[in-house]
Amino acid sequence: MARTFRRPRAAHPISELNVTNLIDLAFTLLIIFMISTPLIQSEQTVAVNLPVESKSEQSRPDKDTRFETITIKSDGTCTLAGKTVLIANLKKSLATYAAEAKPPVFRIRMDQKATAQHFISVMDALKQNGLSKITFDTQTGS
Repeated sequence: MARTFRRPRAAHPISELNVTNLIDLAFTLLIIFMISTPLIQSEQTVAVNLPVESKSEQSRPDKDTRFETITIKSDGTCTLAGKTVLIANLKKSLATYAAEAKPPVFRIRMDQKATAQHFISVMDALKQNGLSKITFDTQTGS
C-alpha cells in the first residue's frame, strides 16, 4: 500500500459569486410588495370632495364690521380682547358679544402646538352662544 506524503494543494479562491441568497431576498421582497400595494392603494382611493382653494380676490368686509380675535395658546388658555381667559370660562366671556345687536366676526388664531381639543372647545363655546361668523388666521406657506 503506497502512500503519498505530498501536501494537499492549496485551496484556490472561488472566483464565482453565489447569488442564490440575493435572489431569494429579491423574490421575498417582491412578494411582500405585491401583497401590500393593493392594501395601500385601497386606503388612498377613498372618494372625498376636497375643498377648492379660491383663486379670486377675496371680498372685503363691510367698513362697520367689527373683528375680535381669539388666540388659542398651547397651554390651554385663550386671549380674548386682550384678556387671558381659560377655555373653560370662554363661554361666559362670549355671552356679552352674543347679546349685542350686531355681534363681531371672530378671528381664531391657534398656536401650532395647541391640541385639537382646545380648538374644539373654543368652537363649542362660540356655537353655544350662537356666534357663527368666524374666520381663521393661517400662515402662508413659503
